[in-house]
Amino acid sequence: VKYIGEVKFSKGEWLGLELADGGGVHDGSVMGVPYFLCPVGKGVFAQAAQRSGSAAASSSASVAPTAVAGSAAENDGPTTLPSKEKTADGSISLGQPITWNGMKATVRYIGEVKFGKGEWVGLELTDGKGVHDGSVLGVPYFQCPAGKGVFAEPARLTGSSAAPAKAGAPTAVAGMTPEDAEVETLPSREKSADGSVWLGQQVIWKGKQGVVRYIGEVRFGAGEWIGVEMFGANGVHDGTVLGVPYFKCSSAKGIFAKQEQLQKALTMA
Repeated sequence: VKYIGEVKFSKGEWLGLELADGGGVHDGSVMGVPYFLCPVGKGVFAQAAQRSGSAAASSSASVAPTAVAGSAAENDGPTTLPSKEKTADGSISLGQPITWNGMKATVRYIGEVKFGKGEWVGLELTDGKGVHDGSVLGVPYFQCPAGKGVFAEPARLTGSSAAPAKAGAPTAVAGMTPEDAEVETLPSREKSADGSVWLGQQVIWKGKQGVVRYIGEVRFGAGEWIGVEMFGANGVHDGTVLGVPYFKCSSAKGIFAKQEQLQKALTMA
């Protein structure tokens, strides 16, 4: 255990864990917020009822086990969250073949999530490149091969019986190239609410320099966030987070941070 407390991506108390043998999903930082430090790919977050161990076994004995993303399990695998059979409007069903951003997929989960509001649909991509294995931020929603899972809101999906996607709705997946699809990013503000941060400004995050590419609201947290393209490979994404494209940059160069976590670069006047 490396961290205990509240987090920006969900409510309640969470535990930050460094896995001894790998199989994690981050380095202790999530969505640009550094909670603890560990090697890349060894960090996960879980709620107290999701862990097991000598100190936790008695307190969680009556809770169904839910393993964290990528962790080794002694049983058949992680126990996933229960899914609805259909979306609220009945247009999308579990197991339904569907199209997301021009790529074929199968519906594996329908319901609420920890990282956003409202109803979301978990998909296993047939041939495309996803961003996870059905687990997001340590919460196992469904199971699929690593790099094949994505989440999307129902209105962004098309299928034999699904409602048409909203015109102009931005739908993209981390790792896609311009050859794969034209990615439409969300509109950004020109400046932060107090006017001290603006698009194109050079800033420093965790001692590393980058440039501001997005300012505004996000789906993974409350309030105003700043999207930054780091000059080196010091980021965690390509401007797209959980299937939502906020800005474009090279893979592993994008981060999100709160304004107070950034410093103005010394090169700026």
